[in-house]
Amino acid sequence: MKHVIIGNGPTGLVAAETLRRLQPEAEIALIGNESEPPYSRMAIPYFLIGKIADTGTHLRKGHDHYARERIHLIEGMVVKVDAKARQVEFASGERLPYDRLLIATGSQPIRPKVAGMDLPDVHTCWTIEDARAIAAKAKPGARVLQIGAGFIGCIIMEALAARGVKLTVVEMGDRMVPRMMTPKAGGMIRKWVEAKGVGVHVNAGVTAITRKDGALLAKLSTGEEIVADLIICAAGITPNMAFLAGSGVAVERGIRVDAGMRTSVADIYAAGDVSEAADFHTGRPELNAIQPNAVDQARIAAHNMAGGDAVSGGSLAINVLDTLGLISTSFGQWQGVGKQQGGSGVELVDEAGYRYLSLQFK
Repeated sequence: MKHVIIGNGPTGLVAAETLRRLQPEAEIALIGNESEPPYSRMAIPYFLIGKIADTGTHLRKGHDHYARERIHLIEGMVVKVDAKARQVEFASGERLPYDRLLIATGSQPIRPKVAGMDLPDVHTCWTIEDARAIAAKAKPGARVLQIGAGFIGCIIMEALAARGVKLTVVEMGDRMVPRMMTPKAGGMIRKWVEAKGVGVHVNAGVTAITRKDGALLAKLSTGEEIVADLIICAAGITPNMAFLAGSGVAVERGIRVDAGMRTSVADIYAAGDVSEAADFHTGRPELNAIQPNAVDQARIAAHNMAGGDAVSGGSLAINVLDTLGLISTSFGQWQGVGKQQGGSGVELVDEAGYRYLSLQFK
């Protein structure tokens, strides 16, 4: 049996290691498109803060781990999946056959279509290479503008603030972390970070970036202008699945999978951020781009690729965030449902003490 896994992040690696335990004699190929050993993007902020070296982001520390596990690491960009021929095609034109295929390509950062977004010193913070470039520029006192104050943006913000930069954040939504926090809670987080010296603009977007006097000048939709030495785009993520065009694999917002992580094409599975799996509460397909769901789905996919019949109980939104020392969490259907749908809720607020509780019921 030859298993091919596209994507060597936590999802792909956990799937590969699970397959090795289940099928000691199988061939396992793990494909990544970066010239790095498999690493965790969630560890990048710790690298930016300086708590770890870049090697500290590596998912497995043993230099011979993959050789011992007989997992064949391949560096390359997959541009096509030929389901009929049971092959994946690389940008180089090379092809690799498979018996079972797992798509674990995760997400990719969204870069808004804004003039100047491709200028030097404008970066996403998605890869370890991005992080190295940011670390070289984000020195104490540097003027840094961050586009986006969602979950990922706030994690990056935490690392930047620890580096002692002069930080400004611009968020298109009406509050910070709008997909995780209620209006009241998001407003309280904004108040907290502003008290820590971070400038925050909500209901605002960057409309253009230009060069001026050796620095970057960002124009906002509000008419304001911000001068920066470094701009970081954390405007969100989207599933990385464009290479599936013409494969026959059904996609919506992500790759549609059943409870066993099977796609619409036989012997092709998907797991992690790229998959659109049933929600634990509603049963509706949802994108839940968080690592606990991803590795759970990886194990389920691997068991079924090895001939088993594992079933997921459904993905669950679970987010925990440290924003400059203020801890917040939301999980499940935190936004609640209306009274007409049988919903009710209670909210307790202590703004002065930065304490907040919202409970939602149905």
